[in-house]
Amino acid sequence: MKAMIFAAGRGERMRPLTDECPKPLLKVRGRPLIVWQILSLVRAGITDIVINHAHLGHMIEEALGDGSKYGAQLQYSPEGTALETAGGIAKARHLLGEEPFVAVSGDIYCPHFDYEQVKSVLEDEDPWGKPLALDKRDVAWIWLVRNPPFHPVGDFALNNFSIANEGEQKLTFANIGVYRPQMFDAITPGEHAKLGPLLREYAARGQVGGDVYRGDWHNVGTIDQLQALN
Repeated sequence: MKAMIFAAGRGERMRPLTDECPKPLLKVRGRPLIVWQILSLVRAGITDIVINHAHLGHMIEEALGDGSKYGAQLQYSPEGTALETAGGIAKARHLLGEEPFVAVSGDIYCPHFDYEQVKSVLEDEDPWGKPLALDKRDVAWIWLVRNPPFHPVGDFALNNFSIANEGEQKLTFANIGVYRPQMFDAITPGEHAKLGPLLREYAARGQVGGDVYRGDWHNVGTIDQLQALN
């Protein structure tokens, strides 16, 4: 399985730190945020990793290199301007291949997330070994977390491992997911496109699975939050 790490964001709320340093290279407990993700992926045997970048992207390539020092093989997908998450995936399709891949934001801190579990969440057969029809297969599997203070309303509901757009209790998308590449066929490489509306479209069809992650998770969005983690 391949992985993609999103690293193209500007990090506006982290300015002035991000004026001279890409947000994924900001350090938490002595290690850049993106490196925490790389090491967690490698620990699960996921070593083929694509990283997109835009703002100060050359610094990301210079800092991480080819990934060999982390036990990974890194490839880069440069964007002139950030294309958003779905747009970034569409531009990197030629690097990701045709099999399901895991994608994660490079600015979240979740050092104990076990990426071993991402390898088997999208199934092509039912419990009896019969191939599922294409319109019955999940096209994505995402993880949710308890709602942080900055996002109390949540994003999605979870009903028996099925993601729903509405429900009594909504949780927050953890920015970790597994996706079938075909999910992005309608997006032209170089086009700006957000992932949220695409997930909602397929969730309405009953084709997005999910689970709750209960471990340590932080979407590092402010300087105060970064300082608190350190």
